[in-house]
Amino acid sequence: MPFAARPIYDWRLRTRSLPLGRRTCIMGILNVTPDSFSDGGHFYTPEEAPHRALEHALQMLDLGADLIDLGGESTRPGATSLSPDEEQSRILPVLEALLRERPSAVVSIDTFHASTARHAVEAGAEIVNDVSGHQWDTAMSSTCARLACGAVLMHTRGTPSEWRALPLLAPEEVVPLVLTSLEAGITAAETAGVLRDRIVIDPGLGFGKRLDENYPLLQDLSAFHRLKLPILIGASRKSFLAHTLATRLHWSASPPTDSRLHITTAANVAAILAGVHILRVHDVQPAVEAAAIADRILHSS
Repeated sequence: MPFAARPIYDWRLRTRSLPLGRRTCIMGILNVTPDSFSDGGHFYTPEEAPHRALEHALQMLDLGADLIDLGGESTRPGATSLSPDEEQSRILPVLEALLRERPSAVVSIDTFHASTARHAVEAGAEIVNDVSGHQWDTAMSSTCARLACGAVLMHTRGTPSEWRALPLLAPEEVVPLVLTSLEAGITAAETAGVLRDRIVIDPGLGFGKRLDENYPLLQDLSAFHRLKLPILIGASRKSFLAHTLATRLHWSASPPTDSRLHITTAANVAAILAGVHILRVHDVQPAVEAAAIADRILHSS
């Protein structure tokens, strides 16, 4: 059976539109944090900020990233909570340095704080990527509406402090749960004034879905096309992929985060063939190369 055609959209951002669907867009991850699950501390030390982070952002753009997703606060379980002021002190110097160096760069701000979103967009960011889907800060939807920026609404089940205690989900529960939650989030955002053509959805691999609970989302990503919005997926280096590999190969422990490239690529290709529009990745060049082939398969007829 041929793969279904991927819907085409024009995603309206703060100052421009980004065509989605004709080829897969690559969003490079830039975490300026000491404690993110994969790259914590790699691109953030106070004495070197923003230079190391800027160098990495430029490298990702040169390797083919279409967008840079800049975040200053980790959401992994057990991570240290930040005040918006501290978050802004991490990301704003990097954002400003990047846009001085590459004024045409499309930058997304990974935050769930409305005040951080406002400062970042006013400094030149085009997109607000909120892992809570505008749930953790009730001012986020109205803020994005006023800023007239792009908005990524991601599904999160509970909060990081609750994830380990959440009841298990049966495989058949996962996709309906995420779809229903995203539908409610889209409605709330539109009610607050966010225009529909500014919204991208993300089913939120991980984020309250444990290990094998994520595979129904990858298996049935095409179900999310019924929401009639572009889809972003972030499988990069996720622990559920590493757990599957360790189980299959009878390893005593999952591979470390920097050894998860091939399993990430497998998930990314599956996502593209299901019609995903944007991949959020740590490893840009392999994602660009995999997307080139997967896109050709998708559009071969």
